[in-house]
Amino acid sequence: MIYFNNYSSIKLTPVKLLLLVSVFLVLTGNWTFFSKVEEIYPWNLNNAGFLVSLAIFNLTLINLLMVIFSVLLPARVVAGIFIFLTAILGYYSDQLGIMIDTEMIRTMFDTNISEASDLLNTGFILQVFIYGLIPAITIYFIPLYKSSIIKELRYKALSVVVLISVILLCIFPVSDHYASFFREHKPLRNYMHPTASILNMGRYIKQEIKTSEIHKFITIADHVEKHVNDSHLELIIMVVGETARADHFSLNGYERQTNPKLSMEKNLISYSNISSCGTLTALSVPCMFSHNGREEFDREESHHIENALDLLNRANVNILWRDNNSSSKGVADRVTYENYRSPEKNNDCDIECRDTGMLEGLQEYINNQKGDILIVLHSMGSHGPAYFKRYPKEFEKFTPACNTLELSQCSKEEITNAYDNTIVYTDHFLSKTIELLKQNTDKYETSMFYVSDHGESLGESGLYLHGMPYMIAPESQTNVPIIAWGSKSSDIDIEKSMELKDKINSHDAVFYTLMDLFEIKSDINSNPASPLVYLKDE
Repeated sequence: MIYFNNYSSIKLTPVKLLLLVSVFLVLTGNWTFFSKVEEIYPWNLNNAGFLVSLAIFNLTLINLLMVIFSVLLPARVVAGIFIFLTAILGYYSDQLGIMIDTEMIRTMFDTNISEASDLLNTGFILQVFIYGLIPAITIYFIPLYKSSIIKELRYKALSVVVLISVILLCIFPVSDHYASFFREHKPLRNYMHPTASILNMGRYIKQEIKTSEIHKFITIADHVEKHVNDSHLELIIMVVGETARADHFSLNGYERQTNPKLSMEKNLISYSNISSCGTLTALSVPCMFSHNGREEFDREESHHIENALDLLNRANVNILWRDNNSSSKGVADRVTYENYRSPEKNNDCDIECRDTGMLEGLQEYINNQKGDILIVLHSMGSHGPAYFKRYPKEFEKFTPACNTLELSQCSKEEITNAYDNTIVYTDHFLSKTIELLKQNTDKYETSMFYVSDHGESLGESGLYLHGMPYMIAPESQTNVPIIAWGSKSSDIDIEKSMELKDKINSHDAVFYTLMDLFEIKSDINSNPASPLVYLKDE
């Protein structure tokens, strides 16, 4: 046995030891990850920078996690755990093609000893011995510098700052590649060992804790009813848009004609100065239906608190949520919900199911209801980076359009063209929605209300897609369109409400606008947000 203590020249600090271990883990435990990445991003002049960046990104992320864990545990213990974990995960990925996501982790916990023993073969034992046991033992003989706890913590804190900076520097020069990689190739991330498994384990534990908790459902109003003086029936269709930015609507002054049909509509208001509640659908959608403003909104708590749909339901409004997006994010958990992402439900599908398919059968639904009606249509809209999938070919007005998931293969002009085509299709969808409402103006006071969840970056300042932290998110991700349309019978005073179209406002006003349109009385505090519409005097 060689004792490294005899070679003081190789004595390391704990942070440097963890860096060397990170290099070892990238080289030995991520073969499947890099081979799958290269299938999508072949080594060539266009992808070389991204592939090198991704390797450094992976190494830095591993190192960052180890440094953070080393604040709680000795560096050697952390290194040993990461080495063993990567050796095990690497075997299952390289030999069996197994991807360790949250569902696989759940399956592992449900597996009995007999089933687990079937996976323990000679190859597994050999890999764990060579890439796990031997390296883990070796690091225990590498001498480390000893320093005070305060000095060591300061050194680790500095390392965290440096590592985060390196990660950001890796992403920024090739952000177009990363935009496609993170959005369209999510399963690949589960092959990044051991970081993905550690993060997925955290998600699994969080899910299990939430599942085991018993939450009392909170009502926000003791008294909810429709105004007694209103005998007219309301029919309102609210379209929840996806990834639309206000400055790409010609209704708001965009130089391209992206709203050819809506621009012909009378009694329509397009709001140009609206701020979203967040930069992600999972946050913005539940937030816009919450009585809390963006500053007070809590996504986890929102699942256990009444939202606008709950109050309207209590006021005997007939509510239908149709979804051609991911889900209602908990908003429609207690009302009628229909999934239109499948051809089994949506008859307007080609390469994907179209938003216009949600309109089919709505007239029959309306005919069968008694009382006020709210229909929410959650559209796929302009969700990227596969903008070309978001519209039928006949709506490809702006060319050449980016027709690939890999934004790095397209010019900024091609990306913008494809994105603008999605807005043209949204214009068509909203126009069709208004047509349906016009057919019901004799019986109902009809209105349409379109609200996008968040915006989208299209390469400005090297940024693509959305999801930036709100405090540093560019306006392209937070400035969203809202459109209101009202028939002559509608309660909306269109002429007076036009005064509000360019006023600064936000998603905070959506909850109270729905309450006003249905003329709901409750004991909720008065509207803290600026109004979106003025109602006609009775």
